[in-house]
Amino acid sequence: YYLNSNLKSFFNSLVKIMRRLALHPLTVAWSGRIRAPLLSPVPCLLSPSTRTLFSATGVWEKDYRTDTRRRVEEWWHPRIMAQWRKDAKKFYVLSMFPYPSGRLHMGHVRVYTISDTISHFQRMRGHQVLNPMGWDAFGLPAENAAIERGLDPEDWTKSNIQSMREQLDSLGLCFNWDREVTTCLPDYYRWTQYLFIKLFEAGLAYQKEAVVNWDPVDQTVLADEQVDENGRSWRSGALVEQKLLTQWFIKTTNYAKPLLEALADLPEWYGVKAMQANWIGDCTGCYFDFKLKVNGEETGETLSAYSSSPETVFGAAYLAILPSHRLLHGSSSVRPVLEKALQPGRDSLTEVTARNLFTGREIPLVILHKEAFDGYLDTVIGELLVVSVCLCVYVCVCGWFSGLTREEAFDSITQKAREQKVGGHLTSSKLRDWLISRQRYWGTPIPVVHCGSCGPVAVPEEELPVTLPKLPSLTGKGASPLEAAHDWVNCKCPRCKGPARRETDTMDTFVDSAWYYFRYTDPHNPDRPFERHLADHWLPVDVYIGGKEHAVMHLYYARFLCHFCKDQGLVAHREPFRKLLVQGLIKGQTFKLANSGQYLKREEIDFTGTHYLNLQVTWEKMSKSKHNGLDPQEVVQQYGVDTVRLYILYAAPPEQDILWNVKTDALPGVLRWQSRLWQLVTKMRGARQLGDVPSPSLLKKKELAEAKKIWESKNFAIQEVTSHFTEDFLFNAAISRLMGFTNTLNSATVRVIQHSVEFEEALAALVMMTAPMAPHLASELWAGAPLLQRGGDVLQQSWPTVDPEYLEVPDFVELSVLINNKACGTVTVPLQASKDTERVQQLILESPLGLKHLAERSIKRAILSPRTALINFLIDE
Repeated sequence: YYLNSNLKSFFNSLVKIMRRLALHPLTVAWSGRIRAPLLSPVPCLLSPSTRTLFSATGVWEKDYRTDTRRRVEEWWHPRIMAQWRKDAKKFYVLSMFPYPSGRLHMGHVRVYTISDTISHFQRMRGHQVLNPMGWDAFGLPAENAAIERGLDPEDWTKSNIQSMREQLDSLGLCFNWDREVTTCLPDYYRWTQYLFIKLFEAGLAYQKEAVVNWDPVDQTVLADEQVDENGRSWRSGALVEQKLLTQWFIKTTNYAKPLLEALADLPEWYGVKAMQANWIGDCTGCYFDFKLKVNGEETGETLSAYSSSPETVFGAAYLAILPSHRLLHGSSSVRPVLEKALQPGRDSLTEVTARNLFTGREIPLVILHKEAFDGYLDTVIGELLVVSVCLCVYVCVCGWFSGLTREEAFDSITQKAREQKVGGHLTSSKLRDWLISRQRYWGTPIPVVHCGSCGPVAVPEEELPVTLPKLPSLTGKGASPLEAAHDWVNCKCPRCKGPARRETDTMDTFVDSAWYYFRYTDPHNPDRPFERHLADHWLPVDVYIGGKEHAVMHLYYARFLCHFCKDQGLVAHREPFRKLLVQGLIKGQTFKLANSGQYLKREEIDFTGTHYLNLQVTWEKMSKSKHNGLDPQEVVQQYGVDTVRLYILYAAPPEQDILWNVKTDALPGVLRWQSRLWQLVTKMRGARQLGDVPSPSLLKKKELAEAKKIWESKNFAIQEVTSHFTEDFLFNAAISRLMGFTNTLNSATVRVIQHSVEFEEALAALVMMTAPMAPHLASELWAGAPLLQRGGDVLQQSWPTVDPEYLEVPDFVELSVLINNKACGTVTVPLQASKDTERVQQLILESPLGLKHLAERSIKRAILSPRTALINFLIDE
């Protein structure tokens, strides 16, 4: 110990001398024992005014200044990236991948801070963590930007990806970059096309003429989900038109019932499960397929019709369509017959009949004089009015269902229809199939050719990918841009080798993102989309993090495709995501003139002027057009990476919106906390330099009691913070608990710091629990705190656990909390602290209940009952 101290003093003196000489050839890192000097990774010539880092020089700075914060982050980021462990137990953290717009926004920073924090935490718990990143790189924004600038969308997209990768790296985020995927690259969309062909071969991808939503600005079809409640495009804002076009669909309705039922096995998803269930609807009916006939001759057309009572299908009386049906407005061969029969204002019986492919019965086609059926239905089966005769019909028409109850007949009929592939999949009247056709260039080509003899034919797997052709220019007007690539469009039929044409629609980008979580498990596989054993190892995703705006479309499509892959034998899991963590928006303050709606910059406003009375001040989603956006890099440059991370985690629970205001308590609070953490290590270094090896036997009774209180606080903090990291993801509450724990340690006396094992272990636990949220600061604190090192840096340590003896007796009591004599909830506090008014008040103020009800209130007095578990806060109303 003396030798170590003397050598350490010698080297510290040597470093100071060398700095004065503007030399810096060595890096000396101390961990309470002798280490060999290492060649310095920093430049050899430094300015005499350059400050040091302990982890680089062995010299500890007493204060945590802005320049210290910057150098801590620069030093530790590459070292943190190199520390990831690879243990057997997996944990898959997935944050929704971004569209490569070229610039990160604060929403990106929030979601990736959360995923990075969870990743560090799970690694410290001994998991092999997968935290990948990629790019949702196809779509209209890149194509429109390329049109405006006269650029190739591929060049534009790749440039943006490079820029955003650099920005993500500057934020100190630790992603598995070796697993990066980019949806616009052929080695990715080859497998999107492969999965489409699997759907096509299973009868789940099909083409039909349909009335669709047309965006006149972006010149493309939109799914129903992409049209807002005002009938406008979700992207361009244009008023959507209705057009009759031949489009590609994926039959997601076949999976409606399994997708609905599987929700029951998932944990609660912040209300998203209810949104998914509402989107799907009650799956009590099904579709049956019919072949259309005119004058006894089949036309070759198949029509699917919905029955709300599948058990009565043998009693079907007619097939009903609406006057707006595509058969009356498209290119159907029965259109002339239907138009002849149509009588405006009346129900019309037509000469067209329909043969039920399940029952074999032929029934008439009727045009009902109605504007709509239930939900999105346009074709329904008209059943017999007297449903009670249906069992008689079963016996007479088909012996299959003789003697069955109505419920048994329902199950048997739908199951047999599914087996015969003529319908029977339970779904709702409000759910439509997934429309995936887009009349644009920058998307995954649909791998189908159209042959005059063979019809639509899938491109053989060995010919994948069908790559996008290079086009001389893009206009965004008229037909699909791919129509202009004549050499690409004209091809041979894979089946008959005759002349054919490629499909010129591209896929909706939601198809690309419906399976990317699979590709991350095996991103470089050239032979298949992924190896099953790798997908089975990593899936399901343990925590999926993203915005609630994707609660319906993306999550529904991703769940559908996982169910389909399970049925194809590609994976073992039916559901792709175990836990969903939705995060709210980061909003900025906006200033808008009430009479014109014009948004103003803050610096343009004279708050003392008369026009201030005409100003609307509110909080809205950050946007350049609203002058309330923030450049993440500028924020990081001003406050530092760890400060921004802590602010984002502390300002609000993940699912709530953050109102970005640096004058609030959140930002000053996390800045003060970082300084207090730094001062803790500084105090410990100072105390430990006062004497020899720590000796607990030198502590007096009062000091031993103080050490025990620290031990109790440590265990309580570990218990609470671990719960927040694993159960409710209330990182703000975890930080509050650590702030309180920091205050406890800061109040420790010098002798307790100098001689107690409890203080050292508590400080170690505090730094370790801080590490996932502020990894750079925690790494430097760990390097600088004497005797804390346990073989490696802080992120290589095992997450602290509660001491067994702390759990041997009931250590907690549930306190009822009253505010002005009115009960508002309960908070669990340590038994040892339950009689200490000041301690109880502090614990409650740091709890979620306290943050909600007391954070902004002026507390006049807190009354702790001496007899019952109750505390009453008297506050100003």
